[in-house]
Amino acid sequence: MEHTYQYAWIIPFVPLPVPVLIGMGLLLFPRATKKLRRMWAFQSVLLLSIAMILSIDMSIQQINSNSIHQYVWSWIINNDFSLEFGYLIDPLTSIMSILITTVGIMVLIYSDNYMSHDQGYLRFFAYMSFFSTSMLGLVTSSNLIQIYIFWELVGMCSYLLIGFWFTRPVAANACQKAFVTNRVGDFGLLLGILGFYWITGSFEFRDLFEIFNNLIYNNEVNVLFVILCAVLLFAGAVAKSAQFPLHVWLPDAMEGPTPISALIHAATMVAAGIFLVARLLPLFIVIPYIMNLISLIGIITVFLGATLALAQKDIKRGLAYSTMSQLGYMMLALGMGSYRTALFHLITHAYSKALLFLGSGSVIHSMETVVGYSPDKSQNMVLMGGLTKYVPITKTAFLLGTLSLCGIPPLACFWSKDEILNDSWLYSPIFAIIAWFTAGLTAFYMFRIYLLTFEGHLNVHFQNYSGKKSTLFYSISLWGKGGSKTINKSVRLLTLLRMNSNESTSFFSKNTYQIDENGRKITRPFLTINHFGNKNTYLYPYESDNTMLFPLLVLVLFTLFVGSIGISFNQEGMDLDILSKWLTPSINLLHQNFKNSLDWYEFVKDVIFSVSIAYFGIFVALFLYKPVYSSLKNVDLINSFFKFKIGSNRILWDKIINVIYDWSYNRGYIDAFYTTSLTGGIRGFAELTNFFDRRVIDGITNGVGVMSFFVGEGIKYVGGGRISSYLFLYLSYVSIFLLIYYFFYITFLF
Repeated sequence: MEHTYQYAWIIPFVPLPVPVLIGMGLLLFPRATKKLRRMWAFQSVLLLSIAMILSIDMSIQQINSNSIHQYVWSWIINNDFSLEFGYLIDPLTSIMSILITTVGIMVLIYSDNYMSHDQGYLRFFAYMSFFSTSMLGLVTSSNLIQIYIFWELVGMCSYLLIGFWFTRPVAANACQKAFVTNRVGDFGLLLGILGFYWITGSFEFRDLFEIFNNLIYNNEVNVLFVILCAVLLFAGAVAKSAQFPLHVWLPDAMEGPTPISALIHAATMVAAGIFLVARLLPLFIVIPYIMNLISLIGIITVFLGATLALAQKDIKRGLAYSTMSQLGYMMLALGMGSYRTALFHLITHAYSKALLFLGSGSVIHSMETVVGYSPDKSQNMVLMGGLTKYVPITKTAFLLGTLSLCGIPPLACFWSKDEILNDSWLYSPIFAIIAWFTAGLTAFYMFRIYLLTFEGHLNVHFQNYSGKKSTLFYSISLWGKGGSKTINKSVRLLTLLRMNSNESTSFFSKNTYQIDENGRKITRPFLTINHFGNKNTYLYPYESDNTMLFPLLVLVLFTLFVGSIGISFNQEGMDLDILSKWLTPSINLLHQNFKNSLDWYEFVKDVIFSVSIAYFGIFVALFLYKPVYSSLKNVDLINSFFKFKIGSNRILWDKIINVIYDWSYNRGYIDAFYTTSLTGGIRGFAELTNFFDRRVIDGITNGVGVMSFFVGEGIKYVGGGRISSYLFLYLSYVSIFLLIYYFFYITFLF
């Protein structure tokens, strides 16, 4: 067992050879490296699989031993300062390592086919492997300095991956927005780390917790300064996990390739903020008001993310706001002190949301055969619908992920979300009401995404339908102001598919064709499995290749069964709660008395209420978006129904719908506020500074120069060396002096 822990430091560095070798190959042997580019997918998957095996072995030892191991090497030592590097193996480390490696492997297998058409294929796998190294290094860090180093590396990888298609201005702006927003939180994190080092004199977690608890117990610290340092530390987690008010970067980060969204912005990187708060929870839990602040930020993010997801037309943006809301649930649980529940939801949500993002990528991949390579079209749910008969496997996987996120038993997220909702009643009834209401909203907007994508008819094929903005049907069924602009009567499938004479008519052809500024070449995936999907490649969407479907099926299994590790029943001597046993060392460190079992009566009572709310949200979504109501052929029937049902309140209902729509579609006006106040203010200040520099500072400098020039010219003219000029000046000065003297003398006499 000790042998396993001694070599655990290898885990973060296992994926590192891939980006190193790709970089060296492109420098030394560029042609051969590019020609053999598909083999790097196999190497990436192989190395990350080795890291996964090591992580699983480490986790098994962790569960059996119920202990925490830390190995440290001293780097800088003197009388006043010491800096040590090492690794910490505890339940939190093992959980995060398994999440990163398992989801990462599925994403890499998926990406082999998804990115096969892209010229940046090698760059993509280099970035992904380096991100895995950075994230594994982050979760195994034993002190705050290591945390910060790998924190910045993770942020750099996120910047590179979000802006992977940097030739698209939208993607370039999105990666800059993510970078700048995270810099705000990272600056706070750095200040908080330095503040706590000034208080305790240590960066190591174990020493930091022990020294700080003693200082708090003996009342030997300034409480206000401690609170400020804790808030600054928490700011780093707020930015990285897209919590209010630093959440604005996450929806725009969907401009990167979909596999990146599945790995980084659903399962791992955005969970880094949750990881940081969980790691520092022994520190936060003894500081007044900080736990209240964490729970407050969490509940605000829960509600805000759910409301902003209501009117999104882009399928990936809708899932991004869903991720933001679910991360808010985790932050709420940590703020309530429910350490185990927060990590339980982190696990279940990671697999469910990775399934949903990869499923959306499969949908986008199939839609590109119809609308061409255009994210504004291929990701637009208004153009989708009726995909069930074209992509049945993707539809089934997406449905299971949706049901899991809605909290429908016995899927994964049901078990974790139900515990958070129950704990919220004990913490604050107001927070509990908001959390339960948001659970209903989650079921509504998730089923809205599912119904708009897979049910009904393929909307891109419709040429004649009523999409007038004044009708109630438009406001309810599409929730998109640009719907009538995106699909109009002039749209025809053949027009969308028409290409130039030198372009291929199949998206997955082996020929080269121009999609944007980059030529993209289609080749056979390195990882191939016999096809069991739909092989049609004509005028309709079709099922993805099995290289993309295999990760979906594996994630379906995780979504079905991973919730079983946290079932807290203890009946007749059978203890099924693996997670609590796993987390025992960390729970003991927090000095929490965890209730290890739950009786059936209490469980059923809570479940009936939570599931009823979820089913109510699903029912409302079915009522508004099911094809029987939202079919483009039944506009008049729906409008007459609402007119009969609502009667004189029709105008009020329309106003309420429009207010909700405007709030959600405009992102709660938060981005507009930041653009006006911060971006506009900074630009205005920069323009004022530029004006002051050019007109005032440069004006003074230029004025002195001009004055010196004229003075010099005058002296040059006077000092020409002619005696007659000197005598003239001398007599002139004497005359002026005599006149002045005579004037003052006469004035004095009279």
